Amino acid sequence: MNREEIWAGMRAAVPTLLSSLPFGVLLGAVSANMGLSLAEIVMMNMTIYAGASQLVGLELFKHNVAPWLVVASIFAVNFRHILYSAAITKHIDHFSFGQKALAFFLLVDPQFAESVKRSESCKKLTMTWYLAFGLTFYAVWQITCVLGAVFGKLVGDPRALGLDVLLTVYFLGLVLGFRAKDKWLPTVIASAVASTTAWHFVGSPWHVSIGALAGIVVAAGLPLGPAPERLPSPEAA
Repeated sequence: MNREEIWAGMRAAVPTLLSSLPFGVLLGAVSANMGLSLAEIVMMNMTIYAGASQLVGLELFKHNVAPWLVVASIFAVNFRHILYSAAITKHIDHFSFGQKALAFFLLVDPQFAESVKRSESCKKLTMTWYLAFGLTFYAVWQITCVLGAVFGKLVGDPRALGLDVLLTVYFLGLVLGFRAKDKWLPTVIASAVASTTAWHFVGSPWHVSIGALAGIVVAAGLPLGPAPERLPSPEAA
């Protein structure tokens, strides 16, 4: 394995970690205050590995909602991952089937954003870089969630302090990272308007999927811009 690729992947993960770690602590604190044990929190984070949908699931469990509705709601929040996997496929065509399976497990929001940026900047998106980024983020995410679970009870309800706004700030940062892309502004406006309208008339968490679909429709209806120059697909590391 290429050490330079490993270090490049780990370095690329640092800025995203700085912006998302407070959210990891928040998730751990909320989980602990919901009554989950430390073992349950660790198991949930290691297997589900999807912070936003975990918060939605915890909130629904708190209100004793029917299991099918919990599953449907989490699917609505995680619908964006279907879009992520479709969008990133062309950048990882050179991965083997097993590598793709692992890549999709690690395909959280910052992994998608940074991987696409790297590929579109004509740098090689190798499996070594991808794993270095993904595993660094995965490992530190687990640690921060545990810290939040251990010390969260000392803080009390983190939402009472307004810490739940970190989720909004986190996603806004990811969206702004793509502001130089073609069709960005009309797509974001369409998604924001549709999502806000759906939140008022349909409710959460369905507004997430509705906003995403509105953005897709608008982006698909706009004329194509000039195709970016790209390097030939690299070989798998």
